[in-house]
Amino acid sequence: MERLAPSKDDYDDTHDISLIHNLSSFRFIMLGASFSGGLAALCLLASSAIFMKGLYNLFFHPLANVPGPFWARASGVPSWYYACRGDRHIWLRKHFQTYGYRVRVEPNTVVFCDPQAYADVYGTKSNVRRAHFYEALMRNAEDINTMSCIDVAGHARRRKHLNLCFNERSIRAASSFVVNHVDRWIAIITGEIRNGNEWSDPTNISDKIDALVFDIMADLGFGKSFDIKEPGDNPFKSLPHDISTYVRFSYIMSRVPFIEFLLWLKPRGLDRLIEIISPPAAQNYNRFVYDSVTERIALHKEQENKPEEERRHDMFYFLAEARDPDTGALVYTEDDLRAESSLLIIAGSDTTGTAFSGFFFYITRDAERYDKVVEEIRTTFRSLDDIIYGPTLQSCTYLKACVDEAMRLVPAGASELPREILAGGLQIKDEFYPAGTVVGAAPWTNSHDTNVYGDIDAFRPERWILDESRGVTKQDIARVRAGFHPFLSGPTSCLGKNLAMAEILITLARTLYQLDVRRAPGSILGGGGLTDPNKMRIVDGYISMRQGPEVQFRKRRFGA
Repeated sequence: MERLAPSKDDYDDTHDISLIHNLSSFRFIMLGASFSGGLAALCLLASSAIFMKGLYNLFFHPLANVPGPFWARASGVPSWYYACRGDRHIWLRKHFQTYGYRVRVEPNTVVFCDPQAYADVYGTKSNVRRAHFYEALMRNAEDINTMSCIDVAGHARRRKHLNLCFNERSIRAASSFVVNHVDRWIAIITGEIRNGNEWSDPTNISDKIDALVFDIMADLGFGKSFDIKEPGDNPFKSLPHDISTYVRFSYIMSRVPFIEFLLWLKPRGLDRLIEIISPPAAQNYNRFVYDSVTERIALHKEQENKPEEERRHDMFYFLAEARDPDTGALVYTEDDLRAESSLLIIAGSDTTGTAFSGFFFYITRDAERYDKVVEEIRTTFRSLDDIIYGPTLQSCTYLKACVDEAMRLVPAGASELPREILAGGLQIKDEFYPAGTVVGAAPWTNSHDTNVYGDIDAFRPERWILDESRGVTKQDIARVRAGFHPFLSGPTSCLGKNLAMAEILITLARTLYQLDVRRAPGSILGGGGLTDPNKMRIVDGYISMRQGPEVQFRKRRFGA
């Protein structure tokens, strides 16, 4: 068959198709080149902006004359990096040793290590408010409580309401709950001692203390104990760990260098995304709080018509019944009750739990001081029933000094609680700082200030007790007290400090009245702070996270 040559029309069609294909390819290449060029331009623009911002921070920022490490003055990344590592307090101490009492740790943040600077920042008349750091800690816009409210008037109003729940009546009511839990805790420990004359197996006291403290706070805040201190399986046993995970995750988020951008994103979908990607432990804790408060609200409503003496007088009761003294109206909505209850659990657990761990870590490595505090307790009280909240317990001077020294060496929070200076600026140690500057004082570095304490790493409770025959004068006491703020101070101090101290003293006195305790032979658990096995190691996660020490208990030998 004769092969036909392509016609002119066929040639034109083929040519047109080829031309269209080439043009499409060309457009695609041009679009790709345009996109690549645009991306490169965007990266160049962003890099230039970051570079120029760094130059501004270093040389033209209002804080340019404040000393600090080069990269920290240029960017907030180094501060955030050490917060992620959990050793930001160590990083701060290093720079205080280099630069003196004030350090610019972020472009817009100055941290101080000085008693007068502390008073200037946190004092009653300080022209500051809580920084945006606290807003970043919030789960969402509804999750606002006394701690996270940064508006000065709003915080004062919430604090006034919460203060109604921490009067002498509520503390005395709460102390009975504390006694019941402590006695059960001691009974569990005693049951683990196989022979009355022998020591128990070694145990991580931080784990045991966390379980006790959580049961106490849950009972006070939610109306029931979850019995995680009890032996055996319990679905709630992970909750102290869940709280730590939740707080540390939130802390890392709140320290990000671009916090203003993060706060802008939060109501625009970031809050929901964080809920999804947050660790399972954090999600467990949030669900736990919601369910527990829901149950406690239902119980409160059931008891509304009962006689007052038959109602449950825990801390939730005082929250739910708090009324505005001017109007007589209830001050907390259900959302408020959820937020404040969560705050009470976290705030009530970290200070007391850390104080217990620090106390046992240092007292069990100092036989002389251990004997002294045990003797004070066992000679002050004639029986276990006498160890209750009241003036006799408050008279245990050496016990209180040991607790203060433990809280100095192991503060509940390691890094600064940031404050933002308001319009008009602020004088700090006769230096002026403009509005918008973020300032603070870090508890761990303040409590390790050689100018205040001298032998900063020594566990020496005697520094808190006036005894001029031993060289401890009124001036010495005033000096160490000026640098010591375990519950903060000023208008944002911890409202629950009296309850916390009652819980600490009751627990330690009742425990050491009935049990002997010692460090497990050969154990170094909990040590390693600043690489020193004799110094307790903490991880900075907003609260101080710790392990150990590993201790053993033995029944007290009465008459000994």
